[in-house]
Amino acid sequence: MADKLNVLELFAGVGGFRIGLENADKDLFHTKWSNQFEPARKSQDAFDVYSYRFPDSENIGIDVAEISDAKFRSMDADMIVGGFPCQDYSVARSKKDEMGIQGKKGVLFWQIIRAAKDIHPKYMIFENVDRLLKAPAKQRGRDFSIMLTALNSLGYSVEWRVINAAEYGRAQRRRRVYFFVFRNDLPYAKHLDEKYELDSLLMNDNSYDEYLFKDGLFAKQFPIKRELYKNRQAFYELPDDIVKASDEFTGKVFNTGVMRYGRYYTVDSIPDSGKQPTPLKDILQPENQVDDKYYVTDQKKIDKFAYLRGPKHIKRTSADGHTYTYSEGGMSPYEDISLPGRTMLTSEGSVNRSTHWLKINGKYRILTPIEAERMQDFPDNWTKYKIVDGEVKEVSDRMRMFFMGNALVTSIIERIGLGIKDIVNEYKE
Repeated sequence: MADKLNVLELFAGVGGFRIGLENADKDLFHTKWSNQFEPARKSQDAFDVYSYRFPDSENIGIDVAEISDAKFRSMDADMIVGGFPCQDYSVARSKKDEMGIQGKKGVLFWQIIRAAKDIHPKYMIFENVDRLLKAPAKQRGRDFSIMLTALNSLGYSVEWRVINAAEYGRAQRRRRVYFFVFRNDLPYAKHLDEKYELDSLLMNDNSYDEYLFKDGLFAKQFPIKRELYKNRQAFYELPDDIVKASDEFTGKVFNTGVMRYGRYYTVDSIPDSGKQPTPLKDILQPENQVDDKYYVTDQKKIDKFAYLRGPKHIKRTSADGHTYTYSEGGMSPYEDISLPGRTMLTSEGSVNRSTHWLKINGKYRILTPIEAERMQDFPDNWTKYKIVDGEVKEVSDRMRMFFMGNALVTSIIERIGLGIKDIVNEYKE
């Protein structure tokens, strides 16, 4: 059995990464530090929930940019994990023309790079919205190439995969891109160097197909078919310079790929889990456990949901006087509970088109906080309490829904954790 891996959880929310990793192996993954801070909010509810659930770790409730380099360097973290916000990653050279490449002010990915430079962890796991691979619209894939270039410059390899949780048996059709990042001097990385002949790596042949389709962490934990979607694949060599990666990127990025030593191979893969999605009905609470406040009897509100979910053709006038028609397709009047839920957003539970709208035995209602937690594979009532100034308080339903809209499907992280566990046990240092 491997020694413990000390973990730093950035952008921690209410602890989704930690739950997933501890479900994979609580003895292996030891989260010693967390950071959670909402700059636009006076109250720090997510931090307070995390602190209530995990009082044993050092929970840092300040802006990540305010954590000093010295503090990061003091952490003996073997892993950094986090789901960071998707922002504009465009860069410009610093005045000193050095590695001090600065992104747009407030871009949190650069804080991950700073932490990685200070800590030099063995592994990292990140999660983001899948549109990151196609951003920005005018230069698709550029933002992702900047990330790969930055991680390559620090001596890391990156494997990525877009995963729809429902396609691997879960109760939510939530598509997110996950990254498994590993240091190039680890035994696992050296094994890959030998197996896949480093000199020919990714050089316009299929030498890495076996890795992406069979041997890689994602291939083992989230199987895909041994075929390409629309025969799409691409190779690309990244520049050493981050500014060049930003200004000159012309490659393509698909939903599956691997980057090693500045070269990447990417394919458009097709899931092949062999598992049926979990239907929404399987995570709903029995009617006798659902409080009346989640049922909607106000006819005006019921009519509002019908309007929001219906098709629309609305004439609008732009600021410069141009008249146009805004069109929106219709949705089903209410959820089909024989299917997994749709992607949950932070507006869940409000009178909103994206809210899960249920009709059970002729009565309309919204999801309960417990059901929202189940959609993300959190334990029931995980977000019910928080601790503020040493006092335990209840969290509002609105904030509990907001947390889950921001969270991730913890069982996906659990599977990634199991993959890392296999690597750690097989490739000893």
